[in-house]
Amino acid sequence: MRAVLHAPRRVLQLTLAIIKPDAVAHPLFLEAVHQTILDNRLLIVRSKDVTWSRQESQKFYQEHSGRFFYQRLVEFMASGPMRAYILAHEEAIPLWRSLMGPTRVFRAQHTDPESIRGSFGLTDTRNTVHGSDSAASASREIAFFFPDFNEEQWYQQEEPQLREREVGRDTKAIPHHVPRDGWAEAD
Repeated sequence: MRAVLHAPRRVLQLTLAIIKPDAVAHPLFLEAVHQTILDNRLLIVRSKDVTWSRQESQKFYQEHSGRFFYQRLVEFMASGPMRAYILAHEEAIPLWRSLMGPTRVFRAQHTDPESIRGSFGLTDTRNTVHGSDSAASASREIAFFFPDFNEEQWYQQEEPQLREREVGRDTKAIPHHVPRDGWAEAD
């Protein structure tokens, strides 16, 4: 008898994704970015629409204080509604960053025109989306947008169930969505 060994499934990684005010203001852009998330098998763990005050924007971007773009970025991010997501995937951070494309819109349009920023970005500030650049940043940013989200508890309770469902998932089925009160099929 021959034993069949299976590599253990990797733990799902979390990242924060923000659809910025420039895209939320255009429903077709918003829907296209949302569909890109689903088409690339990123699981939506939580999502919410949010509008920041100038102070919230300053607090979130405080690491950029003093840089030439800081004031412009703060004002823009407080200029209208945004949609924030917690996304999960085995490679959530690099996958989402790849889908976003380069930060600089001109570069995105010429080197990665199919990326979100290459398709919808207007300027380096109005570049449609934000994504965490590391696991530490993701944890910090998720806590900022979703203060009631307990990452440790999620990894203990929800992540194993999602990971198991993802193993047998029919690629033609509707992607999963995990609402605040538990997980279910996408709405």
